Amino acid sequence: MKFEKTGLEGCFIIEPTVFEDNRGYFMETFSQREFEANIGRVNFVQDNQSHSKRGVVRALHYQVGDAAQAKLVRVLQGRVLDVAVDLRKDSLTFGEHIAVELSETNKKQIFIPRGFAHGFVALSETAEFFYKCDNFYDKNAEAGIIYSDPDLKIDWVLSESDITLSLKDAALPLLKNARLS
Repeated sequence: MKFEKTGLEGCFIIEPTVFEDNRGYFMETFSQREFEANIGRVNFVQDNQSHSKRGVVRALHYQVGDAAQAKLVRVLQGRVLDVAVDLRKDSLTFGEHIAVELSETNKKQIFIPRGFAHGFVALSETAEFFYKCDNFYDKNAEAGIIYSDPDLKIDWVLSESDITLSLKDAALPLLKNARLS
């Protein structure tokens, strides 16, 4: 596996080594030993998976306090634009983001540490999205930021008319009004 640092401290793009032949392919998607050697110790305790239609934005979500979560995210089928926003108040990159296309073809993963908001938009007709979390979901600690916050300057690639949001995500606040702790 190749671990590539991003411009946001602690956030990595991970590319697995893929072995392909006439039967298909094989890849190791997670190795605790390699993960610890390149990123550090993380104890994943929960796996989640979602299915989205083209244009669905699931963003920008996070949990606060002791329920904060680090995530290892990837796409099983389709393509998404994946976004991580640094919400660590003491970080030099607070409010900055990375946006990376994840797909079944490129097989890239992103490790998003605690203290980040996370979201994605489905770019293909459908997308199966999978992620590991290092903390259990806690409804009382959930928080979010509206995906279209102008201060974040995130290019979601699709036009506004192609975006589909849940009612809950459409009502999320701007970063300047968001619950950060």
